[in-house]
Amino acid sequence: MKHKKRLSLLLAIMMMATFVLAACGNSDSNNSANGGEEGNGGNDTQQEEKLEPMTMTYYSADSNANWANMQDAVGKKLTEKTGITIQAEYAVDGSNQKLPLMVASGEYPDLVFAKGDANLFVDSGAFIDLTDLIEEHAPNIKKVYGEYMSRLKWSNEDEAIYVLPTLAAVDHQALDAGGTFQIQHEVLKELGYPELKTVKDYENALKEYAEKHPTIDGQPTIPLTLNADGWRIMISVTNPAFIATGVSDDGEYYIDPETTEAKLHYKRPEEKEYFRWLNHMNAEGLLDKETFVQKTDQYEAKISSGRVLGVIDQEWGFGNATNALRSSGKENRTYARFPIQLDESTKDATFQDTGYVAGWGVGITTSAKDPVRIIKFLDYLASEEGQVLMNWGIEGEHYNVVDGKRVIPEDVQERKTYDNANFTKETGIGLYNAMFPRYGDGVKDSTGNYYTTNFPETIIENYTPSAKETLKAYGAEMWKDLWPKQEEFEVKPWGVAYNIPVPSDSNINITYKKVEEITRKRIPEVILADPAKFDALYDQFIKELNDAGAEKMEQEYTQLVRERVELWNN
Repeated sequence: MKHKKRLSLLLAIMMMATFVLAACGNSDSNNSANGGEEGNGGNDTQQEEKLEPMTMTYYSADSNANWANMQDAVGKKLTEKTGITIQAEYAVDGSNQKLPLMVASGEYPDLVFAKGDANLFVDSGAFIDLTDLIEEHAPNIKKVYGEYMSRLKWSNEDEAIYVLPTLAAVDHQALDAGGTFQIQHEVLKELGYPELKTVKDYENALKEYAEKHPTIDGQPTIPLTLNADGWRIMISVTNPAFIATGVSDDGEYYIDPETTEAKLHYKRPEEKEYFRWLNHMNAEGLLDKETFVQKTDQYEAKISSGRVLGVIDQEWGFGNATNALRSSGKENRTYARFPIQLDESTKDATFQDTGYVAGWGVGITTSAKDPVRIIKFLDYLASEEGQVLMNWGIEGEHYNVVDGKRVIPEDVQERKTYDNANFTKETGIGLYNAMFPRYGDGVKDSTGNYYTTNFPETIIENYTPSAKETLKAYGAEMWKDLWPKQEEFEVKPWGVAYNIPVPSDSNINITYKKVEEITRKRIPEVILADPAKFDALYDQFIKELNDAGAEKMEQEYTQLVRERVELWNN
């Protein structure tokens, strides 16, 4: 059955490759990421013997500007410990464009991180089944995934393990909120720390401060800007529509919790009203006029100037600009974050429990000449020693052990906080985490220390003075304290819908490309339109989605969600 299906996929893959070539140059990401030696704590480090040098090839559909060919401190130590050197290639634009071409050619690197397109490799027979390799050679991998090993099975029909999930860390605890609605500390301080619960509250604060200060450092004040550059439009423009209306992230779909029916989230009436608010912000002159034409570097430059009062984005989406503000003495113009909602009838569901969201990860291809050596390398990384090395770095250089606790020296922490890109490139700390299986924040090793360097005490310690002042004014110790808690929501039995594998021969992939193109064109148009034309344009947008086949796509995706629920909960 499986071989018959693979033969039927050849045409589909070739068509996708042709489509990618025709669309070359268009960035197309599906949502978007970013190590001591003591603390082995037992016999989980498998490789003590000296191994012959080996180069392992790796391709990632994510971008990675900090990759230094393992010439960083952690990379050199990994090679010393395992004999492995990774020859890696990353998608320059963080897109999946090369993947169908790779599959069509039949030539692969040893390891591939395909994001949401692992199905291309599975359905064409390019990924090998890892089940026996893990059982025979990878006790640490089994230990990391633990009770979630069953979630690594590919599908109800094919229970092989083709991918080691890496995008999600095991037992990860979201220790703080990255936020969506961001506003300068300076704005809040001058306005006496006003209540911020709804978009109207947020709007009023931006408007009042901008009227008082039409310029900042001699440049026009920008009340609000968004990043709509390529795939970033999802993070900064469209995803906030479901976040601000009480729904947690399932990618481009809203999954009805009662029926598990999937539909494009833009079709929710609540989200139409969110986009109406953005349309209103534009009409009022509060939205940056360059929002839909600026590139990411221009967006970051504006924020770095200190004249942007508010951004709707995740914290990682403008981290470079935040660091620039700190470095230039404008720490007061960095940002506070709040769980803003369209109105008070909903609550931010960011912390809704998804369970372990197995899905996107790395697979070993049929081109790999030594899968056993590769799985042993991955198993070393999953060991306690490997995890500490990747997260903390080298003892005595990047951290010390004081009274049994790992402690980062102040000068190292300062570089990590204020010069993170260069620090990561030089040290490799945190660089390898998203590539391989790992524990998440809040998980402790056998010594009682956390595997990662991100835990409540360090988060609080590294807040800026303005952040601490703002949090105190709102009666909170951490940003997460302002958000509704995990226990206020039901657990999502499908995990997150965006990492459910879609069969290569499914109508979903083809239709989604059309839907994505329509959305990225029409949403900016409805936001920038005359408010009197908003309803007609939005309704036309939904009709255009349906005319492109969205309803059939939604039906097929609903079936995939229900199959996931059955696979994970039986």
